[in-house]
Amino acid sequence: MPFSRIVGTGSALPPRLVSNHDLAAELATRQIETSDDWIVERTGIRQRYIADRGVKTSALATDAARLALADAQVDASEVDLIIVATSTPDFVFPSTACLVQANLGNKGAAAFDVQAVCSGFVYALTTADSFIRAGRARCAVVIGAEVFSSILDWNDRGTCVLFGDGAGAVVLRASDSPGILAAQLHADGSQMNILAAAGNVAYGQVTGDPFLRMDGQAVFKQAVTVLDRSARSVTKEAGLTLADVDWLIPHQANLRILTFLARKLDVPLEKVVVTVDRHANTSAASVPLALDTARRDGRIQPGQLILMQGVGGGFTWGSVLARM
Repeated sequence: MPFSRIVGTGSALPPRLVSNHDLAAELATRQIETSDDWIVERTGIRQRYIADRGVKTSALATDAARLALADAQVDASEVDLIIVATSTPDFVFPSTACLVQANLGNKGAAAFDVQAVCSGFVYALTTADSFIRAGRARCAVVIGAEVFSSILDWNDRGTCVLFGDGAGAVVLRASDSPGILAAQLHADGSQMNILAAAGNVAYGQVTGDPFLRMDGQAVFKQAVTVLDRSARSVTKEAGLTLADVDWLIPHQANLRILTFLARKLDVPLEKVVVTVDRHANTSAASVPLALDTARRDGRIQPGQLILMQGVGGGFTWGSVLARM
């Protein structure tokens, strides 16, 4: 049975950087009061990247995929599986993955989307690993990509300051040596109401509430609880301990969640990759964005053990333990 290894990473951000000061000024025109101090104190976020209207998720996903393929020195024609994790697809169908496939010039690879909100990349990576282990694929591009600004209520201070747009991608190849060591995925649909965008398009009209709504306190409590449990479980499955992990890469939702989680796991904050301050919460893109950032700045080195974690609406969560 083959294993799978991450052999390349890439990421893409829209060109428009919006600082907290910029955002506060924009919101003031709507009579919504906020400030850099208020946002930083509660979230740790200092800036985010926002796509211009009309920019689609597939565009960011394609840019990230191209950079990941270049990093891996893999031609798009070698790819036989493309998975895009997103909650903001370009269309109802075709899938965003099919649009990325066309942009890359690949024909014939399996291509589909995964919807697990902020856990999406972890879900997609685990799925691609399973395809490779089963011999159904040899080379996969796994992408987390979002234009989350398109589903935000910009009159809701409690949510619109939290999110940003972006994409991150990895190339996963079959290998004789283990790369993905263990993975676990979970969900609890009974918690669906604490984080949802419960609208859709039916009969040519929007029905329900199309904007993201969140019970922040409930999400915080649930996120820390399940991520703590998942981290311990997935390392145990691999026959390792949390002390063996070189880098923890959790979903970048809120700095308070990251610091509280690190404390619960007894992991030094210096071993936690933090990008929420510069990217905000990019949902399915947050983990691969953080992974690519830490690889390119030299923190993550070949042979190191990384623990990637996602948690999001659904309620969904999961962890992937990988050797780089």
